[in-house]
Amino acid sequence: MGYEIKNQFLNVKINSREAELASVKSVNSDTEFLWQADPEVWNRHAPILFPIVGRLKNDTYQYQGKSYQLSQHGFARDKEFKLLSQENDAISLVLRDDEASLKEYPFHFELVITYRLLNNLLIEDLSVKNPSNEEMYFSIGCHPGFNIPVNDQLKKNNYYLQMFPSKDHIRIPISKETGLHDWAKRTIAATDTPIELNDELFKDDALVFELKEATKLSLRSEKTSYHINVTTENSPFIGVWSQYPKTANYVCIEPWWGLCDDINADGDISKKRGIIKLAPNEEWTGKITIALHE
Repeated sequence: MGYEIKNQFLNVKINSREAELASVKSVNSDTEFLWQADPEVWNRHAPILFPIVGRLKNDTYQYQGKSYQLSQHGFARDKEFKLLSQENDAISLVLRDDEASLKEYPFHFELVITYRLLNNLLIEDLSVKNPSNEEMYFSIGCHPGFNIPVNDQLKKNNYYLQMFPSKDHIRIPISKETGLHDWAKRTIAATDTPIELNDELFKDDALVFELKEATKLSLRSEKTSYHINVTTENSPFIGVWSQYPKTANYVCIEPWWGLCDDINADGDISKKRGIIKLAPNEEWTGKITIALHE
């Protein structure tokens, strides 16, 4: 099922399946900001990553002596969410544990995704509640893909990514072969200067950076006013990704509250790097803000 919210600046469509953004258009020009899920390249728009981010070692983890399997990025991106509330410019969708999810993930949960419009801003609120009497462990992330408009005068490599505040960040290497990170080999990346977009940038998989403060990542070009800013207040990591070797004119900017497994992970989810531990009957919240300009 599809839903729609809008204001005088933006018209946004959301799929009930995984509470995924499906379209973000300018009311004034009909410009589409969101990647339109070409199945020949990457068949998603903006998946919600839950209850893990990235890949597990051998797609397996352990909890209280039992082994469980989860595929990359978890199951929320393939689940049907239910409508919780809707207004003209805001919507909330909810996913709760069920018999099927408990076989993969032995925790009760309530995951609420809320989209709100404020002028040219699209705000995405994330909420995870633990309704049980036991601790739960999870990671969560946003994975929106944004169009990179090109024409006869404007090429993909005319666009760049800029991080604010402008400073170097720690980069965490991800292996394209295993989908795992190597924490021991993280490096200092020169993110105090623009990162030019090109098809080779993602040949080794996503660029993943550790964050220590509120950060804005901007997709822009000096040759056009079209640009997109993604701001995260408290995510400890951010990923930047596009499909390779299949390439197309889009890039994903992904605030993450979690990471894929380390190459040396022992599989214990309670010890997983970046995992969030949520106490019984408590709620965790996160937020990203997407500013859309043309």
